[in-house]
Amino acid sequence: MTQDHQWVIERWKDIETHYRIESILYENSSEFQHMKVVESSLYGRMLLLDGVVQATEKDEFIYHEMMSHIPLLSHPNPEKVLVIGGGDGGILREVLRHRHVKKATIVEIDPAVINICKEFLPTISNGAFDDIRADLVVTDGARFVKETDVKYDVIIVDSSDPIGPATVLFSKEFYGGIHDLLSPDGIMVCQTGSIHMQPDEQRASYILLKDIFQIVRPYVFAIPTYVGGFFSAMFCSDKIDPCKTSLNSLEQKSSASKIKTRYYNPGVHIGAFYVPGFLNERLI
Repeated sequence: MTQDHQWVIERWKDIETHYRIESILYENSSEFQHMKVVESSLYGRMLLLDGVVQATEKDEFIYHEMMSHIPLLSHPNPEKVLVIGGGDGGILREVLRHRHVKKATIVEIDPAVINICKEFLPTISNGAFDDIRADLVVTDGARFVKETDVKYDVIIVDSSDPIGPATVLFSKEFYGGIHDLLSPDGIMVCQTGSIHMQPDEQRASYILLKDIFQIVRPYVFAIPTYVGGFFSAMFCSDKIDPCKTSLNSLEQKSSASKIKTRYYNPGVHIGAFYVPGFLNERLI
């Protein structure tokens, strides 16, 4: 990413996205990655890691709602939740809105991300790290999965792309360990990138996960600041198939939760699993 006349540029191999900015609020490198927070003209404050937009004040709710409420409202009684990554606190915020959740453990490798997001993007976590049900563990996610013996009802892998410190989170050993940490009717979701910009990531992840879980279902949602528009995730379980969940049951659970969302709703939940034909063909 470069800066040119008050623009930041997210640069891929064959495409660039330019964002006009008002100012640079923070820029530094941690042990793991380069970090930048800017005040943009259109999307409010933006967090970029290694030059790639991770979250913005204007559209972060889309990713965080779809990665959280789809597994939590699919599970019959999610009491223990594990979040791998997610140092901005957005996933944790949404998870803790579910009153049935008794404990949410978040494992983040880079404490600098947590600190700068608390300081410059506090609305993303919205105090979630201070919730008595939240347990923050600063360590490598793969190491945590290998060493813990706690069982979880829902596990959300909120990793960045498979480069740098996140590379280890895209392995059969890691997801095999995730599988072993799930309760019998547990659910795991993980992000698998842009369906237009990262097609190999969806296919590789699907093949890997099908060897580990009985049920693997891709789902999609649209995020303006993620290059390529439509973004993907994988829903994995041994017992719960989201494609067999009825709209009526989701409406009842969603209403009972009393959680007000801005993108997620039961219809969006069902529709997210009706993925484009070319994505299905890619996974065959």
